[in-house]
Amino acid sequence: MTTKRLSINKIRELGIDPKTMPNHVGVIMDGNGRWAEKRQLRRTVGHLQGEEALFECIEGAIELGIPWLTVYGFSTENWKRPKEEVQFLINFNRETIRRRRDELHERNVKIEFIGRENWRIPKGLLNDMEEARQLTKKNTGLVFTVAFNYGGRAELVDAVKEIIKSGVDETKITEKKISTYLYNNQMPDADLIIRTSGEERLSNFLLWQSAYSELLFLEDLWPDFTRTTFQEAIKEYQRRTRRFGEL
Repeated sequence: MTTKRLSINKIRELGIDPKTMPNHVGVIMDGNGRWAEKRQLRRTVGHLQGEEALFECIEGAIELGIPWLTVYGFSTENWKRPKEEVQFLINFNRETIRRRRDELHERNVKIEFIGRENWRIPKGLLNDMEEARQLTKKNTGLVFTVAFNYGGRAELVDAVKEIIKSGVDETKITEKKISTYLYNNQMPDADLIIRTSGEERLSNFLLWQSAYSELLFLEDLWPDFTRTTFQEAIKEYQRRTRRFGEL
């Protein structure tokens, strides 16, 4: 059954204000390995279970009409993990794209990727990423972005290189100008960033876009994340007062 946006009344029944919804939610999906280890399972089993949690999150965003959802799929630092786990994660991401892109297409989701696509990613995976982009590029619902081979500092370094290469006059360099050279210059700043597993840091995720994000750190391990968890996160976001430096 295709997930659809809930009616305004249904959203209100959940205790959520449909008028103050975040425009962009970022998620650091942390705790797959620990979830598996607690159950004396291989870490890879945790990643597999994490896929189900990811789609709970996506469907939760669709139901609430969230325009943008960005998840941390694989960081530039993840290459430092054991070779076997890195290889599993590469293959796992490729298989997930293949398994799920049609489902997301049916749900009117637009699939995007941000990260260094010219560095270390196998050609086969790049092809699958591009096929997912092309399949869903005309969709008008949730923009679901996977930060893959991504690092916030790397994004800024790459933006600076492109600015220099373009010959932009230094007097013309503004925050707005820098934003146009990021991996996806259409991506709005993140209103809310959620991290699971009890860790309380950004770990190089959306550093530019998170300047005024509300940060929410959950004790839940990622495989235990559900659309109810997502709804509770939105409620917490709506309880906060956002000032953007003003009184």
